[in-house]
Amino acid sequence: MEATFQPLGDQAVVVQFGTTMSLEAYQQVRQVASMLDRQPIPGMVEYIPAYTTITIFYNPQVVYDWYQSQGTKEREQDADSLYQICCNLIREQLNHAEHQSERADRTIEIPVCYGGELGPDLGDVAELNQLTEQEVIDIHAGGDYLIYMIGFAPGFPYIGGMSERIAAPRRKSPRLSIPSGSVGIAGKQTGIYPMETPGGWQIIGRTPLRLFRPEDDPPSLLQAGDRVRFYPISYDEFLAFEEGSS
Repeated sequence: MEATFQPLGDQAVVVQFGTTMSLEAYQQVRQVASMLDRQPIPGMVEYIPAYTTITIFYNPQVVYDWYQSQGTKEREQDADSLYQICCNLIREQLNHAEHQSERADRTIEIPVCYGGELGPDLGDVAELNQLTEQEVIDIHAGGDYLIYMIGFAPGFPYIGGMSERIAAPRRKSPRLSIPSGSVGIAGKQTGIYPMETPGGWQIIGRTPLRLFRPEDDPPSLLQAGDRVRFYPISYDEFLAFEEGSS
């Protein structure tokens, strides 16, 4: 899949791989992220991966100083804007990226207490899909999942790979407050709220794990590219886990 480039303001480049969420697009985004981890382009500040894009932010002054430090021959093959210089640097690295190995994906196991007061929408998801609550739990806990990106709140994982058998639309009326650790479904995705926040996903359970700790480095337990598996726990196990980790 060929990469396309577009500017985002005067300090960022958006590299895009198609417009549809897919495993192929994800792998391309991860390839660029791995490349930048190994060898950041001059002046890079940070990058933000998403479903089909990776946005690379850069410091224009650092890019300019680097460009001026290059020999005449190297400068001649570059373009006349800092944005184009960054695009050329990224393209050059992409040409060599296929010969480099990517980091191995981690697999994170997430305990979840499904249903009851911790999963108030489990019954609605089951009814919508003409399943029992236990069938929804079995399907959700039986999947192998992939984290495509982290958004809208710090540490919130957008997780793909969920069975369409338990897909459900967002709630018509979002809740003003969803407890941290809540596991939800929206469309064909599942996700976990890392902190108390408003939201409209269908909540089917809750994990006692703390997904976001500002004092840690990195602060987010989960990262884009991680594999995830869920496993059911009882309410008593949930309370014991919470007590033990507090």
